[in-house]
Amino acid sequence: MKAQKLKAAKEEDQISTEGLDHGHRPGHVQSLSRTFGLLEAMADAGGVASLSELRRKSGLPLPTIHRLLQTLVVLGYVRQVPSRGYALGPRLARLGESATRLVGRWAAPHLRELVERVGETTNLAVLDADRVLYVAQEPGRHSMRMFTEVGRRAGVHCTAVGKAMLARLSEEEAIAVLQRSGMQAHTANTITSLPEMLAELQKVRRRGYALDNGEQEDAVRCVAVALPGEVSRAAISISGPVGRMDDAVVRKAVPLLRTAAAQVAKEWESVEISTSAL
Repeated sequence: MKAQKLKAAKEEDQISTEGLDHGHRPGHVQSLSRTFGLLEAMADAGGVASLSELRRKSGLPLPTIHRLLQTLVVLGYVRQVPSRGYALGPRLARLGESATRLVGRWAAPHLRELVERVGETTNLAVLDADRVLYVAQEPGRHSMRMFTEVGRRAGVHCTAVGKAMLARLSEEEAIAVLQRSGMQAHTANTITSLPEMLAELQKVRRRGYALDNGEQEDAVRCVAVALPGEVSRAAISISGPVGRMDDAVVRKAVPLLRTAAAQVAKEWESVEISTSAL
């Protein structure tokens, strides 16, 4: 009987070759890939998800999902909620705080270089469920400058970094994030219509950068570029008062942002490769 159960479990693990399985690279461990894929799926769903929702997102059999989640529950990285769903657990917070500090250190030289070249405040943000999370900032050189506290969250629909990251997602994924976010108005310029936002994201994809034209704060303009490659849920931005952030500054900033984004993405990938080789 025990042998039959083990055989069945093995077959269940082999049913899905899609979903959370992202190819077999050297050192790739399928169960780890699936486990982290489930954590990311929960984060994308706002931190809480049902088994059926995780099955739909992952393509994995329910017994496999349940077995992986139970291990995470025991370790404290996931907790079961009364609604029979699963939520991200408290032990992830410590990992997130440490990772945020590291990311800020890696990005700092590139953000400083942008400030030297453009003079305005630069930020690095990541997509955190249906919000953007600012993880690093370098203040501008002007006495009157923009300031966004590291650790602050903001809307995906009203920020240039949010739009840049949304444009890297599929339309289905972008719609899901936008619907969860609520698309609240912050200024008279905030886009609150889903069709209008989808059209805006098409513009972002065509030109390769995103703009916030006073959509989060009045009289503030921001331009952002998403990190290329697999690290598509992060973006770098330059922001300043609308009087200084004219079209000429935006044109100057975009190639510099693309270079910085490519450099940060390359460093993140090199860290991943060197770590996997240990």
